[in-house]
Amino acid sequence: MLEKSFGLLYFLKNSGNEPKKFIYLRITVDGHPVELSTKKQWWDNRWDQEKGRASGVKEDAREVNFFLDTLENKVFKARQKLIEEEEIITAEILRDMLAGRDSRKMILEIFAQHNADMKVLVGKDYAEGTCECFATTYEHTKSFIIWAFNAEDLSVRKLNHAFIERFALWLKTERNCGHNTTMKYLANFKKIVLLCVKNRWLPADPFPDFELSRKEVIRHPLNQWELDKISARRFTNERLRIVRDIFVFSCYTGLAYADVAKLTRQEIIKGVDGEQWIVTSRQKTDTSCAIPLLPAALQILERYSNHPKCLNADKVLPILSNQKMNAYLKEVADLSDITKVLTFHLARHTFATTVTLSNGVPIETVAKMLGHTTLRQTQHYAKILHGKISMDMAPLRKKFSAGIQEPELACADVITEPVKQASTSAKYNYVLV
Repeated sequence: MLEKSFGLLYFLKNSGNEPKKFIYLRITVDGHPVELSTKKQWWDNRWDQEKGRASGVKEDAREVNFFLDTLENKVFKARQKLIEEEEIITAEILRDMLAGRDSRKMILEIFAQHNADMKVLVGKDYAEGTCECFATTYEHTKSFIIWAFNAEDLSVRKLNHAFIERFALWLKTERNCGHNTTMKYLANFKKIVLLCVKNRWLPADPFPDFELSRKEVIRHPLNQWELDKISARRFTNERLRIVRDIFVFSCYTGLAYADVAKLTRQEIIKGVDGEQWIVTSRQKTDTSCAIPLLPAALQILERYSNHPKCLNADKVLPILSNQKMNAYLKEVADLSDITKVLTFHLARHTFATTVTLSNGVPIETVAKMLGHTTLRQTQHYAKILHGKISMDMAPLRKKFSAGIQEPELACADVITEPVKQASTSAKYNYVLV
């Protein structure tokens, strides 16, 4: 990006009581100056301030002027390099380039540091899954820069709207990512971009004109018949039985994988009604949620109360990794003759819809149990409850049906001659008198 004004000036600067003074170079870009020492010294009475050079034709004057000309030429070359690379030109960048330093921040360098900082905060501010997602986004960014720019890294000042658009296209085509997955990666990348903006390494955010919109995905949770079928299925394989039990537990509590994985015995307490409750905080949002335990969930907790893995880790269930859970759930679905794709997160949807909202639990109560911060999050689940809509409308339908009566008409009150009208919606129209 070409600057509006640019200037170079050599001048002498006092160096104590020395007879010679240091020669300094002042670089001014858009009215902002920086100064750097040339490490050369010269006499004040042999200096032409107007020309910014040593005066006279002696050998020492010619040598110092040649040095100053060479240094000035280096400044112009550095400036030309920035212009060719379409970089923003600042006095600080030119000064650092002359000193052999490149003060330009690099995208992958900043991204890697961000991920390293995030990793040490796992379990405190971030979940392991969040770190993995940012690590994947980093690898995609690295591959994109190599593909698009044939470079190992890129200056943050290359970040603009065109970069974002091209990155999105690359994710969808070269990486075959779906729209929502692409938006997720770009949302992660935007965090790095905003970090650059906040530190003033980047003058402006390139995202404002890029719409990070996601397409709504309607997930179809298990209905009660399917949930009962999975619950009743007998598995001879212990691994599948454990996975099924933990999945069903989540169906009756609404806990996400991360929250089930960290659930301890201390978080199972006696509630205000004297019954067993789960009182915990969601790892994803750190919001609290209180969930009364239904009989099916209590039975599963009892089943694993003395499991060695639970006793050693002070956890309530012997959960596997999320990846393994989802892989084994596909086997559970096949053996249970369930055609829907089972993922652990589907259990949370099943709790919200089939177990609670469909059975008349108010949406505000469901939101609290799910740990949602706004009702808008919970309303997403309510959109697919056609059965609940039918149930709610049934009394109204019955009321209106009972109130409608056919009018009783005497034969003499009816004119049997058809009245011709322009309407084509009926063949005959009769008028009541």
